Amino acid sequence: MAVTCLVVMGVSGAGKSTIAGLLAERLGWPMAEADDFHSASNVAKMREGEALTDADRAPWLRSLREWIEARTAEGRSSVMACSALRHRYRDVLRGPDAVVGEVRFVHLSGAHEVIGARLDHREGHFMPAGLLDSQEAALEPLGPDEDGVVVDVAHGPQELVRVILAELGIDPEEAKA
Repeated sequence: MAVTCLVVMGVSGAGKSTIAGLLAERLGWPMAEADDFHSASNVAKMREGEALTDADRAPWLRSLREWIEARTAEGRSSVMACSALRHRYRDVLRGPDAVVGEVRFVHLSGAHEVIGARLDHREGHFMPAGLLDSQEAALEPLGPDEDGVVVDVAHGPQELVRVILAELGIDPEEAKA
């Protein structure tokens, strides 16, 4: 199997960290949580309910791409949980010489009410539920030039992982080899 990075994307509360963690565990691949790459000033802005600007995101996105490149250079496939809301952000993650299959996107999609309810009950995260509307407004669907799948978060986590792997044509046993 070719080296790839699965970027589990979507709005806050969609389940990116949970699903990325389960995929990484199932496949035996390293995982990165994009939130861990944010600067302290970005985290402070989001805690205050302020949406980040593209200028705020630029160094963050570059550091995420560097993480992907490092895993690729090691010959290791990987998983990343990252909002990746806009096409231009996903372009940074794919890199300047985007190779089909090197970065594949898993867009976790769901009804506003479902995701909003998750956010209302989430503890210990810096992203306030009030930013859901702005994230949904910013979200751009995967384009024809982007390798990926869209899955509905109405399914349970284990079922989502099964669906994602099937839709991407990834055999977990082959992926671990």
